[in-house]
Amino acid sequence: MKYIYEPAYKLVDLFHQEPDKIFDYIDAVFNRIKSVESKVKSYITLRSYDSVLKEAEEVVLRIKKGEHLPLAGILIAVKDNISTRGLRTTCASRILENYVPPYDATVIKMIKEAGGIVVGKTNMDEFAMGSTTENSAFFPTHNPWDLTRVPGGSSGGSAAAISAGETTLALGSDTGGSIRCPAAFTATVGLKPTYGLVSRYGLIAYASSLDQIGPMARNVHDVALLLSIIATHDSLDSTSIPRIQRCNFLMELLDTMKKRPRLKIALVRELWKGVEEDVGKVLHNVLDKLCSEHMCEEVSIPIVHYALPAYYVIAMAEASSNLARYDGVRYGLSTTKEGRNWIEVFSEVRSKGFGFEVKKRIALGAFILSAGYQEQYYIRALKVRRILKVEFDKLFTKFDVIALPTMPIKPPRLGEAITDPIKLYSMDIDTVLANMIGSPAVSVPAGFANALPVAVQFMGKPLSETTLLYAASLIEEITKLHDLKPPL
Repeated sequence: MKYIYEPAYKLVDLFHQEPDKIFDYIDAVFNRIKSVESKVKSYITLRSYDSVLKEAEEVVLRIKKGEHLPLAGILIAVKDNISTRGLRTTCASRILENYVPPYDATVIKMIKEAGGIVVGKTNMDEFAMGSTTENSAFFPTHNPWDLTRVPGGSSGGSAAAISAGETTLALGSDTGGSIRCPAAFTATVGLKPTYGLVSRYGLIAYASSLDQIGPMARNVHDVALLLSIIATHDSLDSTSIPRIQRCNFLMELLDTMKKRPRLKIALVRELWKGVEEDVGKVLHNVLDKLCSEHMCEEVSIPIVHYALPAYYVIAMAEASSNLARYDGVRYGLSTTKEGRNWIEVFSEVRSKGFGFEVKKRIALGAFILSAGYQEQYYIRALKVRRILKVEFDKLFTKFDVIALPTMPIKPPRLGEAITDPIKLYSMDIDTVLANMIGSPAVSVPAGFANALPVAVQFMGKPLSETTLLYAASLIEEITKLHDLKPPL
């Protein structure tokens, strides 16, 4: 198990001192993948050992020439909706089953420049639509802590790969909790950054005003390390926030940990309703310890009851628009066109290419945007979103962070949640809010209920990532839970 559960920031220091140990590390990870991947099923596409080794040789050469590489040979799993040049990118959908992008997403380009190595593309809910990673067109992913349960979604493959020791770092995407949900269910750490902090160029869209790429790891420091690499202004993304220089979140976190500022923490009453009793017990136990040293106050914001329905109206409307491009003509799944009209071809491609959940959300989105209903649903949801933004902007003038559950329930068994759409959508009740208002949010392990992971979530004002990482680090200090090894 040497190297497998070592923190990335420690491995980077080791590899700069002894670059050739990168090869031993790669051997260890590939042996681990060979050992557990058949049980977990994290990857849709795994790169060959030889291609990874060849890239590692280039990294070692760069280090020996004197380059300082922040990710020096670290293996990174990438969610399969992030474009990777020459490496299949499917979105876990039949419609893109054989799609190979001709370019790298900006985040992939940054990782390669920093010396990181992509090890493979991870499983997900098709087009990121789901919270269990059961909606994949290929196979469901299993939770390393209990193989009969889901790992969360839609970035479940990335979270499971980290938890199982099949990679050191990972990238996910978060539209309504898709990084934080699987992080919570697999006892890993996941950060949804401020909207616009990380470039979305090369991310295959679900709902463009909500989507955000973010880092996932087994500890808070590694999340800060990866965020430092991918958080950069990008002229190719019109929603990218202009920044004068790149921020070293790991150094900022270490500096904040030394200063130990006292946090003002809000507990929004409405965000704690519906939490399972044993999950709530774990969370209250941890937060009681945190609040003994920091200021905590309960507040009420009744409008949050409308966040979940408003989120799904907006997300489905944008999904319907974004997925209209998949017509079997330009790229993706194709079919016989000769002697047939466009409607016949279009209908066949989309019927065969999309899974049930994607078709359902496209249909609902088309209805929401249709004449006579757009004002009643979509415009009203946008108004709710604006009110939520105003209310939480006010709250963040008084508090540094909001503490809330990541997931109100324990990981469901495979097949349990997906059969009940209300239960499936309600899992996101505490995560969609950050996407609606564009704020950053982080999930960090808080403990276990019946041997299943439970996580606490912190949400802050835009560009408060360092504060959130500090709060998450305080939880790690209290629980001593980081770099955890599941009983595989």
